[in-house]
Amino acid sequence: MLLPIGDDNVGRTTPPLITWAIIGINIAVFILLQGAGMTRSGEVFTYGYSAVPYEITHNTDLTGPVALDGGNAPQGRVSGRRNAAPPAVPQAPGPSPIWLTLFTAMFMHGGWAHIGGNMLYLWIFGDNIEDNFGHLKFLIFYLLSGLVASFSQILLNPDSVIPTLGASGAIAGVLGAYLVMFPKNRVMALLPLGFLWTTVEVPAIVVLGFWIVIQIFSQYTSTFEHSSGGVAYMAHIGGFVCGIILSFFLRRRL
Repeated sequence: MLLPIGDDNVGRTTPPLITWAIIGINIAVFILLQGAGMTRSGEVFTYGYSAVPYEITHNTDLTGPVALDGGNAPQGRVSGRRNAAPPAVPQAPGPSPIWLTLFTAMFMHGGWAHIGGNMLYLWIFGDNIEDNFGHLKFLIFYLLSGLVASFSQILLNPDSVIPTLGASGAIAGVLGAYLVMFPKNRVMALLPLGFLWTTVEVPAIVVLGFWIVIQIFSQYTSTFEHSSGGVAYMAHIGGFVCGIILSFFLRRRL
């Protein structure tokens, strides 16, 4: 796979203040509120402020472990004992109203690799979009893409009690807009060759087209396997499509 490490910023005229701010907020939330995944209080915060499809569709806050059946439907509260049956998903009290988790989940991550990959993509591709849209429109665009991504995943399984979190849905919107607006921009990427990595420079349409094809294929295969390996592929697809559509309304045609 290709791992982007930089792009062509020729023509950018303004500092990407909103992009930098979003990256800073994500890092601060992960370290200070989520405890970088290493503290009990951070774990409680993560479970409470992640977006849970069942909570959104039923307008209720699940505050304790919830048992699962094969369809990920809540079957009632169970004890927190290590060997409790049936299997349960941890939950914790969230904000009021509970739909605010649709926003808080956009700024939370499940680990260092998760936040590192997301922030790398936002750092590389967000500045050009923000420069074209303007700061305020870019912020609105980012949040709308994240919301559409979340609802895309929720529609796939509205009764799921599995928490979802991460900026990848909103960032997928950025990638969709970039594909429309800067398809010929050169992107530097790392390409694995066996045990070695080499640097290549390819058009953005190759990198981003390859990325979305992987998301669609992964969602297609996970549908038949009834498992996504913890990755919300439908959120990526929904955010990407949203970014493509919004780019036609928000971009400045130079």
